[in-house]
This record gives sequence, C-alpha cells and structure tokens, in this order.
Amino acid sequence: MHDIWNPWHGCRKVSEGCKNCYMYYLDSVRGQQGNLIYKVKDNFNYPLHKDRKGNYKIKSGEQIRICMTSDFFLEEADKWRDEAWEIIRQRSDVIFFILTKRPQRVKECLPSWWNDGLENVFFNVTCENQKRADERIPILFSLPFKHKGIMVAPFVGEIDIEKYLKQGIIEQVIAGGENYDGARVLDYEWVKKLSNQCRKYNTTFAFIETGNYFLKDKKIYKIRSKQTQAKIAYKLGLSYIGKKINFKLTDELGIPLRNEDLYKPYWSDNCKECGNRLICNGCSKCGKCAN
Repeated sequence: MHDIWNPWHGCRKVSEGCKNCYMYYLDSVRGQQGNLIYKVKDNFNYPLHKDRKGNYKIKSGEQIRICMTSDFFLEEADKWRDEAWEIIRQRSDVIFFILTKRPQRVKECLPSWWNDGLENVFFNVTCENQKRADERIPILFSLPFKHKGIMVAPFVGEIDIEKYLKQGIIEQVIAGGENYDGARVLDYEWVKKLSNQCRKYNTTFAFIETGNYFLKDKKIYKIRSKQTQAKIAYKLGLSYIGKKINFKLTDELGIPLRNEDLYKPYWSDNCKECGNRLICNGCSKCGKCAN
C-alpha cells in the first residue's frame, strides 16, 4: 500500500487488543516471529524516496500511517526514533498518522525541538475497550499534539466516549473489527452507539471494516474477505464526516501550501463502496484489480 510507512517491524503485546495481533499472525504465516524487532533498512527513509524525475513518491497532502507492524513508541525503537522524527519534520507537506498503545511513553520520546507539536502530525491512541479508553484518552489529552484522534480497533468491547468527545479535542474516531486466528465478535450495536456519539459532537467517524465475525440482529456473520468487510461497513451508513480537520501543511521553505498544490486521490470502482474511503489516499493504481 502507498499510504503506510513501517520504519521498524515487530512488537510486544501490551493489552487486550494485542491478543490476536494481525502482525503476529501474518509473520507466523511467513515463518517469522512477530516479537523480533528490527529496523527496516530499505523502508526507513520511505517518505524521502524520489522517482526518476527527482520528485517525492509520496505527494504533498497525502496521509501516511506510521508503524502499522509495530508501535512508534516501542522501547526497542528508542535508538531509531529521533531520525524518524527528523524525516517527519522534513516532510512538512505530508500528514503523518501516528497510532500507539503506549501513550504513557510519548512525553519522554518527543524530540527536544518539539514544543507544542507539528501541524503535520495526527496523533492517535488505540481504545479497544472501555478500560483502555479510560486509561489512554486522558493521557492523549495531556500530550502536546495539534491534532488528536482515537482508533477503536480491534473493537473488542463496548465503549462510551461521550464525556471525551464533548471536550472538542478528538478530531476523528476510527472503528473496525478483528481479523485472522482467534478473531472476536464485533457487535453492530457497539458501532452504532459510537457513531451516534460522534454525530452528536460533529466528530468524523470512520467504520472501516466488520472484522471476521459481525453480530447484527442476533445473528453472527462470518466474513473472511476484508474487501467484503469494508463494503458492508460502508453500506451500513454508520460513517460520518464531521467538522473539517485543518492541517496547515507547508513546503520545505515553510511556505503554506494551497489546496491546488495538494494530492488529489483517484478512486477506482472498487473504492466507491469501501469503509476505508474516509481515511485512505485512494487507489494506488497497482494493477491488481481490473480498475
């Protein structure tokens, strides 16, 4: 995918959402161990990669998700993180989506020049159930980031976040079910409740996928295809576009970028009914489908 940057790989499980970690599962299929943590040398400078014409492969305005096979604030990554921060600062024209289950470590892992944060960093915590929401969201609120959100994935327990949404700090909520071996059931009513709370406070809500097992109207549906999961999530109509998130992106000289300077996503036919559409850069034109 063209919207993921994994500067290091491997992780350690820390909470309920980690129990059936997809990265561990996929590594085991490849004969690897998910708890082996290493720097991905070929991909470490991915945001700085250029094409043959000397242009950045990642375009201005794209949103890049960081460490989807690890955690950006993992202890073992302390020796690599400063270099990653510098890359993020250099690409001030790109939005970097950071997600963590370790918000308690964040303050000590920020660079000396951080101050109140960067405009191009969207900081998120995972809240897979009520326990983790109540543990991590207060820490999220205390940290110096200009843009903050939460990700309820894997969604393994009903949560109520109204008291947090009403403060107007959370700009986006993403929700999705669990996949692969041991996947737990996602209840439609949990998702609907979360969607309604986000609508009440005009906060964007993206229901991206049902997971392998989805409970609705007292029936559990087994859905193996992630494409089908995303399509069902879209058709349920629970996603919602709330107040606009204003990322003040600049070029390398610090000059603000205009809308016409920013990347315009391309949507294939397969994208039209996809739950990921709200948080995706669009089709990468990889040629794997007919569109």
